[in-house]
Amino acid sequence: MLRLHTKIFRANGLLRSHFTRNFLYPRPLISLRSYSLLKIRPLEQTAETFANSVRPSIRNQVLFFLFGSSSILLYSAWATNIETAIVLEKLKTQSSVWQVQSIANVDLRRFQQMELVKNLRSTYKYLNTQAAEIPQLIRPYLNAAYVALLQPYADASEGRRLCWKICLLNTGVWLMWQFQRLQPMMNRAFVHQPLSGLTYTMLSSIFSHSSLLYLAFNCLALEGFGFTLIVLKGSAATTYLRQAQDKNAPGQLESTSSYHFLSFYISAGVFASLASHIANARIRYPKLIAQLSSPASRPPATETWASAVAAVSSATAKSATAAPAAAVTIPGSLGASGAVYACVTLVALAYPESQVSLIFPPVTPIGIQTAAMGILTLDMIGIYRGWRIMDHWAHLGGAAFGALYYYYGPYIWSQTRAAL
Repeated sequence: MLRLHTKIFRANGLLRSHFTRNFLYPRPLISLRSYSLLKIRPLEQTAETFANSVRPSIRNQVLFFLFGSSSILLYSAWATNIETAIVLEKLKTQSSVWQVQSIANVDLRRFQQMELVKNLRSTYKYLNTQAAEIPQLIRPYLNAAYVALLQPYADASEGRRLCWKICLLNTGVWLMWQFQRLQPMMNRAFVHQPLSGLTYTMLSSIFSHSSLLYLAFNCLALEGFGFTLIVLKGSAATTYLRQAQDKNAPGQLESTSSYHFLSFYISAGVFASLASHIANARIRYPKLIAQLSSPASRPPATETWASAVAAVSSATAKSATAAPAAAVTIPGSLGASGAVYACVTLVALAYPESQVSLIFPPVTPIGIQTAAMGILTLDMIGIYRGWRIMDHWAHLGGAAFGALYYYYGPYIWSQTRAAL
C-alpha cells in the first residue's frame, strides 16, 4: 500500500511539473513571417517521393524465379536419372540379351511404352473383375468407354500425355473459378497482383484460367506446340528436347523427357510472370502516380458553395464521357500464355521449316517463324498502344525465355544431370 501511494505521489509530481512547464513557460509560437519561409514541397515532388518510397519491389520476385527455376531443374534432372536407372535395371533383368553398351535411348523408351500398355491391360482386367456384379446389359458399354478413353492415351507419345495432364490440371483450376464462394481465394492465390507483394502467385497463376475460351485456346496451343504441331511437317518442344539431349550427350541415357519439358514449362511460365511484374512495377506504376498527380486530376479551386457544386458536376460529366482506357491501371495476370509463347519460340528456332495453320478459321499454312514474328509484333504494338486485353509483357517474356533456352537450355540440362 505504501508503494502504491508513493507511485501516486510521483505521478502527481510528474503531472504537476508537466502542467507548470507548459502553462508557466509556454512554447514560442511560429510567426506568420517565419511560417511563410518554411520549405513546402510542390505536389509533383511529393508524388515523386511517394512513388519512389512505396513502389512495388522486384527483388523478391527475381529471387523467387532464380530459386524456383533452379529447384525445379535440379529435381527434374534427379528424377530423370532415377527413372532412367530403374528402367535400365528392369530391361537388363527381363532380358539377358541386352548389355549396357548396346542399350540406347530408343530401347529405353520402347520398353517404357510396353510397360505402360501392360499396366493398362492389367487395370482393364481388374475393372472387369470388379464389375462382375454389374448387370450384363451395362457391362459392354463400360468396357467400350474404358477402351475409348485409354486407347488414345496408350497410343499417344510421352510428351503428348504430359500436355494432357497439364491441361487437366488447368481445367481443375478453371472449375474452381466457377464457384462464387471461392472467388476471393482464387483472386488472392491464383492471380498475380504486382502490388500485392506476393511471389508464389507467379507460379500458381500459370495454371489459372478464369475464362473457358482462354482455357481452350491455351490448351490447344500447348497440345500443339508442346508435342505436335498442326503442320504440314515438323515437330515440337518435347521432340526437340529429346533430340537435343541425344545430340549434346549421346552417351547419357534418358528414358523420359517429361521431366525436362516440365522444368522448361514451369520456368518459362514463372519467367513470363516476372517480366510482367517488372514492367508493371517499373513502367506502369510510375505512370499511374504521374497521372494521379497531374494538374488535370486535381480538383479546381472554388470560392463559393455553388461554384463547388458546379465544378463537381462538370468533372463527373467529363469522367462519364471519357474513354475508360485513358485511366492507367495495374491489373492482375493469369494464364499459361507466357509458357506457350516459350514453346512457340523454341519450336520456331528448332524447326524453321515447319508450317502452322489455325483450326478455326481455316487459313493457308504459313511458316512458323513468320507466324511467331507476327504475334510478337502484335504484342509490341499492344504495348505501344496500351492495349489491355492480354498481358503483352508476359508474352514477350515467355518468347525471350524460349529463345534463351534454345541456345543454352539443353547444355545446362545435360550438365546438371551429369553433376547429380
